[in-house]
Amino acid sequence: MTRTAAKLALAIVAACCAQAAVAKSSDRQQTMQVQANRSDCTVTDAGPCVLTGNVHIVQGTLVIDAARADIRQGDGDIQSARLTGSPVRLKQEMDNGGVMNATAAQVDYNLQQDTVVFTGKAVVQQPGRGSIAGERIVYNMRTGQVQGGGGDEGGRVMLQFEPRNRAPAGNAPPRDGNDD
Repeated sequence: MTRTAAKLALAIVAACCAQAAVAKSSDRQQTMQVQANRSDCTVTDAGPCVLTGNVHIVQGTLVIDAARADIRQGDGDIQSARLTGSPVRLKQEMDNGGVMNATAAQVDYNLQQDTVVFTGKAVVQQPGRGSIAGERIVYNMRTGQVQGGGGDEGGRVMLQFEPRNRAPAGNAPPRDGNDD
């Protein structure tokens, strides 16, 4: 793997791990496999790297599918990564055993600001924790803050919070005996 490809792999993982605080911590130590129909990458430290067509990335339990990955470099470092698709799909096992699923038309990672922005029918789901959906979801990886918006046309952000102590299915709460 060339230096540019290694940097590309790191940028894509960073772009796609919006839930990094609870994502499978061992995934970052795993070998990353990247496949695409085409690649057009500059071997200089300041050039772009673009992967197109059935982009498929696997690193440990992290699986990403996109139509395109556009990586921008500057001063020898990755500056940003943009994943696009219809939609971009991300799936990753969490340390607690749950699985995070996310979809969006576009996922943008800004390395300098440590932010990930999901846009276009964005949905991030964590079974047992909840979900957020909207036209735009912003995750700040430094602070852990998540912001959602419904878009410009009066759309709404939707949040769902799961109870922490949910009773298993089939265990109805006890009745008080007064059925009337």
